[in-house]
Amino acid sequence: MSLSRRGLLGLAGAVGAGAGAGAVPAVAEAAEVAGAAAPGAGVVHAAAAPRAGRVRTGFEELAADGYALLAGQRVGVVTNPTGITADARHLVDVLHADDRVDLVAVFGPEHGFRGTAQAGGSEGQGRDPATGLPVYDTYGRSGQALADVFTAAGVDTVVFDIQDVGARFYTYVWTLYDCMRAAALAGRAVVVLDRPNPVGGRRAAGPVLERAYASFVGREPVALAHGMTAAELALLFNGEFLKDRPARLSTVRMAGWRRDAFFGDTGLPWVPPSPNMPTPDTALAYAGTCPFEGTNLSEGRGTTTPFEVVGAEGVDRRWAEAANALELPGVWFRETYFTPSFSKFAGRTCGGVRVLVHDRAAFEPVRAGIGLLVTARRSWSGFAWRPDHWIDKLTGSDRVRRLVDAGAGVEEVVADWEAGLARFAEVREQYLLYR
Repeated sequence: MSLSRRGLLGLAGAVGAGAGAGAVPAVAEAAEVAGAAAPGAGVVHAAAAPRAGRVRTGFEELAADGYALLAGQRVGVVTNPTGITADARHLVDVLHADDRVDLVAVFGPEHGFRGTAQAGGSEGQGRDPATGLPVYDTYGRSGQALADVFTAAGVDTVVFDIQDVGARFYTYVWTLYDCMRAAALAGRAVVVLDRPNPVGGRRAAGPVLERAYASFVGREPVALAHGMTAAELALLFNGEFLKDRPARLSTVRMAGWRRDAFFGDTGLPWVPPSPNMPTPDTALAYAGTCPFEGTNLSEGRGTTTPFEVVGAEGVDRRWAEAANALELPGVWFRETYFTPSFSKFAGRTCGGVRVLVHDRAAFEPVRAGIGLLVTARRSWSGFAWRPDHWIDKLTGSDRVRRLVDAGAGVEEVVADWEAGLARFAEVREQYLLYR
């Protein structure tokens, strides 16, 4: 018996992704919603046990099962630099080298397949120089326009594998949503390969989006910090928001992930999901500090610690003092100064605060972010919202902006969204795959 070079590389890819002697077939959470007896119901196979201390991603579980879920299909992959194996090879390279998978296309999200574009940009269309595969740009496309891209690519199945960071306004989850809707329109199947929520998933937090404020930073009523994985969100989307035309969806679960785990607990390598998300610590702060995009303060873009520092020209130590006086759980705010190399205040010295999380389990990023908004407005006379009220898109309504303007404190702002959050938490519970 002989194997081609491509077959040998594919076999090595499967082994490197976690398949070994005695490995149990991958978890395949098939969710053909039309035939499901309950939300998220489907075919579930036993998961292989991960090596001690390490999570096995959905891709690893798919590989351990010999890519059976993709057999006989022309496959396209929606991914970016985070779509890697446990030994840091890209899944597109591994799949392309394996004769068991007919990989015919790659689809790039915001920032692009190779991740070179800044926020609000993409890399356009072309060919991947490593594999020769056509790369299609999904950014800015949805509905029938995106369905036409899938049709033009000639795929039968769209595979999604991107590392999320757990915040509603991080656009990859809405790329997933748009791909699910478009795949249904085009008669294509969708497979979601799961990855950890890097900030854990014990609970949801923050305001739930109101549909009047829907955009690409939030298509549907989801909490700001959803506390879910991509596969769980896919099941939620199908079961709650795409009922009129659900996707033909399968999800491949991770093995060994717990809801109380932060990314550093997973044993997996971190690849920045976007240019301004360099570390898991960035992701931890992001749900609280990204709303500063909706103000005239810098959210730290153009520094080495984006979203961990926030400030503006003219801000002084009084902001950090006011924020620390709130005694918010798990976090200290340190007076800091920085000079962004691009974005707001490029080349100018800003004063502000640095977010220092000293207890991850106690830290509440959305509450901390509200504390920073409230105290920034009170301590700096130059505070202003962006004229386009972008803050309303980020928070999901005009409620946070109006309450902060009215002088409300942190607890009053948080209390305003609690009823909606409780309703979302009840719905969310039906779609959770991990405990």
